[in-house]
Amino acid sequence: MNIAVTGFSGTGKTTISGILARKLDKKLISTDEEIAKKTKLTPEKIVKKYGWEKLRETEADVVESLSELDEYVLDAGCGIVMRNENIVNLKKNGIIIFLTADARSIAAKLKMKEEKSDFPKSNYIDKIKGALNEFEERCKRAADYTIDTSDMSPEEASDLIVHYVQL
Repeated sequence: MNIAVTGFSGTGKTTISGILARKLDKKLISTDEEIAKKTKLTPEKIVKKYGWEKLRETEADVVESLSELDEYVLDAGCGIVMRNENIVNLKKNGIIIFLTADARSIAAKLKMKEEKSDFPKSNYIDKIKGALNEFEERCKRAADYTIDTSDMSPEEASDLIVHYVQL
């Protein structure tokens, strides 16, 4: 069984995915890294050069190939669930965990990783709230479990996921 960890930037996806893979003795794979291997471009560069639709198409191709794997933890951006085919493919052999956090927690983490952020410094929280609203409902519907990481360490979040997986 695979575990796809998804969520908005700054919710702890990459860190929690790594801890989870170690705890469950599963292999870790990043959909962003797989997209970059396939296209020779980062997801951000695909969007800048070709637009969001091209990124969504590439994500779908990557998710389809990853759905054939077993015993993986997938570090997957929340845009993955914007296409129904991705949700179906991820659930063929796994579960989806959606990480969320309040806008202030996300803003604080993204400011620390400003090079990963698509948001200008001004109006940080307002822009994050808007992006969260766009994706959050879709992500929650797709997820088997939702975890709010606002007041939780990555270790605590991964322990909770382990608990869910063992149910």
